Amino acid sequence: MNIQKYQSKDLEQFLIRQKISTLKEIKTVLGTDVDMTAFRKLKQLSYRSSYSHGGRYYTLDKVAKFDDNGLWCHLSVCFSQHGNLLSTLEHLIAGSEAGFFAKELEALLAVSVKESLLRLIKKGKIDRKKVSGVYLYCAADASMRRQQLLARRVKLSDTEDFSDEVKAAIILFVSILDEQQRRLFAGLESLKLGHGGDLRIADLLGLHPQTVAKGRRELIDQDIVVDRTRKKGAGRKPVEKKHRK
Repeated sequence: MNIQKYQSKDLEQFLIRQKISTLKEIKTVLGTDVDMTAFRKLKQLSYRSSYSHGGRYYTLDKVAKFDDNGLWCHLSVCFSQHGNLLSTLEHLIAGSEAGFFAKELEALLAVSVKESLLRLIKKGKIDRKKVSGVYLYCAADASMRRQQLLARRVKLSDTEDFSDEVKAAIILFVSILDEQQRRLFAGLESLKLGHGGDLRIADLLGLHPQTVAKGRRELIDQDIVVDRTRKKGAGRKPVEKKHRK
């Protein structure tokens, strides 16, 4: 029995009708047993492989209807504009406002992600920090990670002392402060709240209550190092260079 050999145009029409297909089905349509031939034809059509099901399914960019996260699923087979599962996880986490818990990622991507997250951690592509006893997966960039952690802590905070607008302002402001400044700011906000302020601010900013208390005491006692730069002449004496005669 002779198998009719299809051209790229015929493969395109097949994938438009079927929406998704396996490599075996694609080779059957093309009348070939060679994987490279099938991939060469797919490349001409701008295709994507699934991030689910071990990447065994294929579709065309013109077929996929990606959502705001760059994801599209058909018959439980899922595709991403960002590539495979590892690339997709890295992109989503790096661009997230408040990081992701593993369960949130699994609900969004409809696949198990724990092993992939560990691989990304080992490669240094993402980071993770515990928030309320659960790992929050964050961006590898330290500045972005700090903002994500603060944003997540605000979301989880039970405090009703601040409006959402004020919480957002606090996130932005605290993210640019150094260690002493964060401590003093936390102490100031605690003073404003009065009794129980240390615990509420610590919960909001993800700080230890003792850190907030220390900042509060420093403000009350005016025990603050305003300028840490050494004055002229302070520190070790300059070493005198000895010239050879």
